[in-house]
Amino acid sequence: MMSDTMPDLFGGSSSGGVSRHEEGARRSESSPSRRAAGTQPLADRLRPQSLDEVQGQVHLLGPEGTLTRMLGSGHLSSLILWGGPGCGKTTIAQLLAERVGLFYTKISAVFSGVADLKKAFDEARRKAEATGRGTLLFVDEIHRFNRAQQDGFLPYVERGTVVLVGATTENPSFTLNSALLSRCQVLVLHRLDDAALEQLLVRAETATERTLPLTDEGRASLRAMADGDGRYLLNMVEQLLSLTKDGTRPLGPEELARSLSRRPVLYDRDRDEHYNLISALHKSLRGSDPDAGLYWFARMLEGGEDPRYIARRLVRFASEDIGEADPTSLPLAQAGAMAYERLGSPEGEVALAQVVVHLAVASKSNAVYRAYNEARVLAKQTGSLMPPAHIRNAPTALMKELGYKKGYEYDHDCEDGVSGQNYFPDGMERVTLYRPVDRGFEERIRKRLDMLAQKRASRQS
Repeated sequence: MMSDTMPDLFGGSSSGGVSRHEEGARRSESSPSRRAAGTQPLADRLRPQSLDEVQGQVHLLGPEGTLTRMLGSGHLSSLILWGGPGCGKTTIAQLLAERVGLFYTKISAVFSGVADLKKAFDEARRKAEATGRGTLLFVDEIHRFNRAQQDGFLPYVERGTVVLVGATTENPSFTLNSALLSRCQVLVLHRLDDAALEQLLVRAETATERTLPLTDEGRASLRAMADGDGRYLLNMVEQLLSLTKDGTRPLGPEELARSLSRRPVLYDRDRDEHYNLISALHKSLRGSDPDAGLYWFARMLEGGEDPRYIARRLVRFASEDIGEADPTSLPLAQAGAMAYERLGSPEGEVALAQVVVHLAVASKSNAVYRAYNEARVLAKQTGSLMPPAHIRNAPTALMKELGYKKGYEYDHDCEDGVSGQNYFPDGMERVTLYRPVDRGFEERIRKRLDMLAQKRASRQS
């Protein structure tokens, strides 16, 4: 009986290679059968037959790519492929199995459960015992397995029963448990860029022996409509060719838009893209870029985000990143949120857009935000220190006898409206928490605070 330890992934031969006959046999065993070309979707017909044909993932499969180096070392570790739809996750998993001579088994977390996993693991063990070859288990949408199900992978990955390749469109940090992540290498797949999409269009024209009836602008619009999804692009090509004939007048962007539907925007209000875009909006405003701010604001709205959520974040930004540098920002952000509640969509979004622009161009300071955080730390450190007696309230005769309010000076009666008295607990050294910057209204505040500091200093001398 053979152990569950994974055999040499490249066949175990001293020469380090396999014959073309052996490679062909392995390809037929590990690859799903292909349908006849007449019924086979174009995206499947153009699926890469080798890792060299995969588009848009040079950082993984180029000469210095992560997977290239991994394969060159003779060892394939378990992987998590993280990327959007149509960027090649399934194709790469299948081609990796072919490249290293592993059996290929695919399951989907959407349709599979514990019984399916156990069956896959048992089958992988039997094949290893019978042939000496391991199995690459590809798990599509692996993030849909719950934590307990994910734990079920651990012993089989550790013993080498399978090389696990999981595919996910969600951030693995949030959707996969740490134990599984520690046993896998996470590889990020990029959405296909414009050059990679154009290569797919050229391959599609070669395979179909037809030139796409598009103007240059229409061709660029078709790539944009795919939004980085290669499979969706090829599906649109197939649809376009079925709607047109040879000799059709080339279509521009407007005619193309009437014929084909644009790919829906990738956005989920409860998942990673939600946090990525709100972070982009926040940082664009902090960077004083109104154009970028408006872009990310519109992206979130187009993705179906609740404008009330954006409004709340804008109010927070006004305090956190602007503060007293522009005191009008907080009431304006609140007014924008109230305007949206009054007007609703789509008119209310214009009010929020005004807030976005105002916050972007306003002078910035996080002095209030930092001062508040420092004050919280200081409050925890100093515990229950009492206010000095002269600023304690004295509503009763006993309190007056105890010295409450004794020596208090009414600031309005003092020169410049400032007494300069101490307001920190007795025995506690004075701490500077609020440090205004030399920008916007805070520049004026800083000058006044300098005057107040001199007043306190003169009283102590």
